[in-house]
Amino acid sequence: MGAPRRNRLAAVLAFTGELLITAGLLLGLFVVYSLWWTNVLADRTAAERGDAVRQVWKAAPPAAGPGALDTRDGIGFLHAPAMSAAEILVKRGTTPEVLNDGVAGYYTEPVKSALPWDRQGNFSLAAHRDGHGARFHGIHRLRDGDPVVFETRDTWYVYKVFARLTETSKYNTAVLDPVPREAGVSGPGRYLTLTTCTPVYTSKYRYIVWAELVRTEKVDADRTPPAELR
Repeated sequence: MGAPRRNRLAAVLAFTGELLITAGLLLGLFVVYSLWWTNVLADRTAAERGDAVRQVWKAAPPAAGPGALDTRDGIGFLHAPAMSAAEILVKRGTTPEVLNDGVAGYYTEPVKSALPWDRQGNFSLAAHRDGHGARFHGIHRLRDGDPVVFETRDTWYVYKVFARLTETSKYNTAVLDPVPREAGVSGPGRYLTLTTCTPVYTSKYRYIVWAELVRTEKVDADRTPPAELR
């Protein structure tokens, strides 16, 4: 092999190596953006909107019912100690535009969610498991009997986990039914369903947790949390 040919080959190899290094750096930056910076932005947005909801609560007239407080900013806050979720703002809808703000959203389609104050039905929620706040990142830590509490302006809704489905198709809408029979129930009740993507860092399947309302507690003047959150 002549010297000119060797030089050309060396130049091609060097250029290819530089391209691979650049691609690796860009990929690394994308991962940092997806798994860290989107969390920073989402946490900031969720905190601002959570504060806005609490301000609405303070300004609302005493007779305002929970339906009247279903604002653009959110309807309340989910608390799930077992999955290290101290306070998750819940808003209407499950589109990326909603969930990317670091919140959970209640379903409006393909199955319409009930709301906690409804006499019966399935309060069904979705949130990201990684990136954009990753509000349901620790969903796998929930076990039967663990409390999940939903906070509104005037009521704490205390649910207890009773069933889980660790992997199901993203097209399985039956998990959202008013009577979620895949959870082992056969009749109407006041259910809570949490849904998110699985495995972590993918969106191939869905992870499902079901809970059932066991009691409600009025919010006092100091907003003292129920025993399950202390």
